[in-house]
Amino acid sequence: MMDGPLIAPGAPTPLRTPHPVLWTGIYTGALLIIVMLGALVAANRVPTLEPHALERNAASYCLFVLFMMIPIARFWNQPLRMFGSAMIGWVLFVGAYDVAGMVFRNLAESVRHDPFLALIEGAVVYGLGAVVSWVGEMILHARRHPIAPGRKPARETARYGR
Repeated sequence: MMDGPLIAPGAPTPLRTPHPVLWTGIYTGALLIIVMLGALVAANRVPTLEPHALERNAASYCLFVLFMMIPIARFWNQPLRMFGSAMIGWVLFVGAYDVAGMVFRNLAESVRHDPFLALIEGAVVYGLGAVVSWVGEMILHARRHPIAPGRKPARETARYGR
């Protein structure tokens, strides 16, 4: 005797697959938070890295930009999905940045960004990425297909007596 409902072969399963926009945004946000926390801990709690501050900061900046590019790379031909996914990750990051500002007292003053400004800057960067993707796709589409619609063939002149 079986315990669950029978599912016909080829029928959709009752469990929904996770939405790629949501999960890409969550993973991106988590990676950005990890990089931020790692950079903050390395800069404030590990004094042995102080002589190598330039290299430490450069490594954290590179990782941050690399992880910021995940939604752009994943959804390059889908600007709306790209922006949605990126903003999910960015909102998570800004929330963690705001909380980190409570632990590291002078964080917002030292980087000269309050969390709202960071949110706006991220929206602008990701919005520009989505617009560049959209315009690029339109240009490629215009190169592959004629812009003007094809003309209908002329009607026979015999119908009108001309």
